[in-house]
Amino acid sequence: MDEKRGVEDAGTNDLPTVMRDGIKLHPQPTSDPLDPLNWTRWRKNCILAIVMSLYFMFTYITTTTVPSFPQIQEQYGIDLGQVNWTVAIPALGLSVGPLFWSSLADIYGRRLIFIIGTIIAFAATIGAAKAQDYQGYMAARFFQGFGVSPAATVGLAIINDIYYEYQRGLKVGLWVLAIDMGLIVGPLIGGFVDLVSEAWCNWLTSIFFATILAAEIAFLPETLYPRNHMLRVMPYAETTGVADIEKTERRASIATDESLPRTKTLAFINIKPVPGMKHPKPWDSILRFALTFKYLTVFSTVWIFCFGWYWWVLSIITFIPSAYVQYSPQIQGLLFIGLILGTLFSELFFSGRLSDWLTLKLAKRNNGIRLPEMRLWLAYPAALLSAIGLIIWGISIDKAYHWIVGQIAFFLFAAGIQMGNTAVASYIVDCYPLQSMSIITFYSVFLNLSAFVNPFFIAPWVTAQGYTWTFAVQGIITFWFCVPALACVHYFGPKMRQWSGMPGWVNPEYDTIA
Repeated sequence: MDEKRGVEDAGTNDLPTVMRDGIKLHPQPTSDPLDPLNWTRWRKNCILAIVMSLYFMFTYITTTTVPSFPQIQEQYGIDLGQVNWTVAIPALGLSVGPLFWSSLADIYGRRLIFIIGTIIAFAATIGAAKAQDYQGYMAARFFQGFGVSPAATVGLAIINDIYYEYQRGLKVGLWVLAIDMGLIVGPLIGGFVDLVSEAWCNWLTSIFFATILAAEIAFLPETLYPRNHMLRVMPYAETTGVADIEKTERRASIATDESLPRTKTLAFINIKPVPGMKHPKPWDSILRFALTFKYLTVFSTVWIFCFGWYWWVLSIITFIPSAYVQYSPQIQGLLFIGLILGTLFSELFFSGRLSDWLTLKLAKRNNGIRLPEMRLWLAYPAALLSAIGLIIWGISIDKAYHWIVGQIAFFLFAAGIQMGNTAVASYIVDCYPLQSMSIITFYSVFLNLSAFVNPFFIAPWVTAQGYTWTFAVQGIITFWFCVPALACVHYFGPKMRQWSGMPGWVNPEYDTIA
């Protein structure tokens, strides 16, 4: 079987090509009522809410303990550098986890992996709340990150399962909104929970995980769907050639037209490989992660964003307690409001929805051909906003400006991060949509690896250079490195993909047993 770009149409060349606004739909829909693309808007939104909730916890666990740093230092007898590592260690679990979970989710399905991961995170959070020493606390924090890590790769796979590519900018934007909000809402909530005790930061987190687990069990169906197989058995329309999804009547079908167990008809807790597709080996996620270095658009874009831009988020978050040491933990938590408002404003007006609109307009001008590079236009103003925010905040701390100046800086910085993260995540998936699980695994590993590394060098840097120069340099790197580097990817992206060739694997839903 040919596992290159045309694999999604393998064996389906005699079926209609389903179009929307003159642009070929991806994925191609079937007439199957059990096809996740055909589920009701209410069902899809419910699934998206569960995915976003777990992805919110993805970063919430790392930062909700920040306001209780002084109590944690006192409890375990550690210094500022060691307490910063308590933010880094769950990020390490978040980085390692996707390499373990991704292939399993392509074998046994998304639902089972979400449930198992949430159980691990729930148990580890209880362990963190009851830890008697620093070593035990750090071990529990690692497994918190490891357990919640499916929210990244498996979560995006679920979004790809239930939405078309032309809807992906908005949905990925909401998905990114969840991780960014978790990062900055965590300290806000943690500041007030700290009034009870530092342990209650983790007890409340365990309650959140228990609630998400209940929602997964009750409302999250399996979304891994044997699309290639079902396209042959239950095509969208009876006609051949081209079918307009807005004008062509869908072929009438019922679920029992095909006996293959799938999505909602699988076992309630399915422990067998999802039938109707060729599955990867459990270790394939690690192998494919290594092979993804070859695909230059993905490798370069992810590294530019993670190590030139994103990791400065941890610089701000971990230093808010010492930058505003004159305020109580509760007031320090409220100082995250600028970051929250910037993130929300960006998503409402300038991220996912705008990305979808812009991409559609540019595709129509390009004879209906959608190019992944169309997603990158929003990254340039985003980098500028983040750079300005970093510089202003560093100066405001050293010059002891009014706190509102820091809030404006936070707003600008967070708006830029949200726009940039949405643009990058959408772009790399659009580059290789048939390999989206491997691509987002690569992205997630390095996104969280950058968050793991940052706390190890930011404290000595601020101590040596002060806030102004530390954050000014970060702002300079964000704009003067990221913008030219992303512009090169933008211009040379099609040639880079041509040089790299196509991956020799696909997501299992686009592969069938020979």
